[in-house]
Amino acid sequence: MEEIISDSVEKTFEIGKRIGELLEAEKIVCLTGPLGSGKTSLVKGIAAGMGATRPKLVNSPTFVIINEYEGRLNIYHIDAYRINTIAEFAALGFEDLSGPESVVLIEWADKVAGALKGFDCIYIDMQHNGVSSRKIKISGLKDSQTLKD
Repeated sequence: MEEIISDSVEKTFEIGKRIGELLEAEKIVCLTGPLGSGKTSLVKGIAAGMGATRPKLVNSPTFVIINEYEGRLNIYHIDAYRINTIAEFAALGFEDLSGPESVVLIEWADKVAGALKGFDCIYIDMQHNGVSSRKIKISGLKDSQTLKD
């Protein structure tokens, strides 16, 4: 497990960008952490690292549940905050999104952990570490040691 400290939104974006460059098809990125911990900022960076044309326009799909972005792979960004059951999550067609041409990024993944068993997951936990600092813990990402400055 790698632990990285980010002291700004810009650094969180850059860490995400490096993660996006390392991501391979069929990966599920499970993001956890409280409100305001930087999950969406990290996702913006991941999208940039995967070649999305307008990563700064990436936003949390809290109300639409799933956003899709095009990059070197299809990027499906799911916000499970409003999901109340595994059955609701399954009804989204999650299993159909995960495939050889895509990656899936799930914010609030802890709410749907039961549906993720058997998938190739990367876990990223983000916690407040002061007013503008975040502690980012990453496990399951190949070459994650390259993320540190």
